[in-house]
Amino acid sequence: MKKQLRYALGEILIVIIGISIAFSLNKCADTKKNENLKSLYIKSLKEDIKVDKKNLEQNLKEINTKIETLKEIIPLINTDSPEKIKLRQELFGTFNITEFYPNDITYQTMINSGDFKLINEFELKAAIEKHYASYKSILKDYSRQENIHKEFLSNYMVNHANYDDMKKGAFGFSNEVLFKNILQSMNGSFWIKRLATIRGIKNCDSLLVILK
Repeated sequence: MKKQLRYALGEILIVIIGISIAFSLNKCADTKKNENLKSLYIKSLKEDIKVDKKNLEQNLKEINTKIETLKEIIPLINTDSPEKIKLRQELFGTFNITEFYPNDITYQTMINSGDFKLINEFELKAAIEKHYASYKSILKDYSRQENIHKEFLSNYMVNHANYDDMKKGAFGFSNEVLFKNILQSMNGSFWIKRLATIRGIKNCDSLLVILK
């Protein structure tokens, strides 16, 4: 009887050891799988941020060009200077809206899938969250130019721009006092957008350093 009991206990012990080994192996496999997935997410985040930085740098060039154009032409508005006609084409270029669309697909995927928990380093997790939260303020600053276009510039162009006169060589914009005010408002929005863009580039650089 004792022999049978020892045998039964031995069998139970073997089963327990086997289950423990299997559990440990599964846990190691899951840990390795999570680490691999985490590495893929980090790599994808870095690529997204590099694209954002490149787009912001291109935006900064465009914004600087617009600021320089307005700096040259605003003093000529509501004057008889013929130079403003020569700069009219460049002036139209300032009407184009410089846009920014953050590449946050990887970040949103991590949040929606619950995989953001794979980032277990507190400093790294906080830096990523802070970076993508900062895009909200950047986009808010970017929206100022769009608001000026919607509320003032588009209405002005419909009511005060004379394209027939432009074809004849005239400046083609009536009520230049109003036009000058709109251009000065646009210039202010460009400076705000410029500072937001520089801030965005610095944020990208900071996070890329941490991600390395």
